[in-house]
Amino acid sequence: MASINKLSIRGIRSFNPDDEEQVIQFCLPLTIIVGANGCGKTTIIESLKYAMTGSLPPGNKSGQTFVHDPKSAGHTKVKASVKLRFTNRAGNSMVVIRSMEVTQKKTSLTFKGLDGILRTTDPQTGERISMSHKCTELDRQIPTMIGVSKPILEHVVFCHQEESSWPLMEGAILKKRFDDIFDSTRYTKALEALRKTRLEYASNVKDIKADLVMYA
Repeated sequence: MASINKLSIRGIRSFNPDDEEQVIQFCLPLTIIVGANGCGKTTIIESLKYAMTGSLPPGNKSGQTFVHDPKSAGHTKVKASVKLRFTNRAGNSMVVIRSMEVTQKKTSLTFKGLDGILRTTDPQTGERISMSHKCTELDRQIPTMIGVSKPILEHVVFCHQEESSWPLMEGAILKKRFDDIFDSTRYTKALEALRKTRLEYASNVKDIKADLVMYA
């Protein structure tokens, strides 16, 4: 069974990039996170979501406010990282590392997502294997490895508190959200493909019957 085991955060929101990595160890079957307002509870969930799906929290100006403010750190550029150790659905331990940076310019901030790393251990030799991936590749691979679709991770498992009322949204948005969660678009496409195949076979059968009449 897939599970998340340990999370390391540096340079995310209130987690200072100049400090050591802050490590959160998750327990099975349940981990309860308790703390005062503003201490970083939501940041932990946001970091888990970002590590798993590559999705940034809502309303963060394209990632600029997700990373520690360069002005607060006294730097023109701040690099941040999220490391997540997890067990995939095959029972193998893996580590995903996602890095990003924010640069302070004269009047604005620029956010840049850096290439991520997926680390695992060869079960036969015990050798550690590290593979560099583009962000979009990790966004596809990680949900597949844990056996949970990206929409379920985004909108159910790691749903942000600002978006927790999405079941009360207007009809069109709600329908699209449920379509994503239940992957109904893929199901519809499969039915359409079956319908086209059935028509093609029916047309071929008609042609074969016509040929048989000619040879009879």
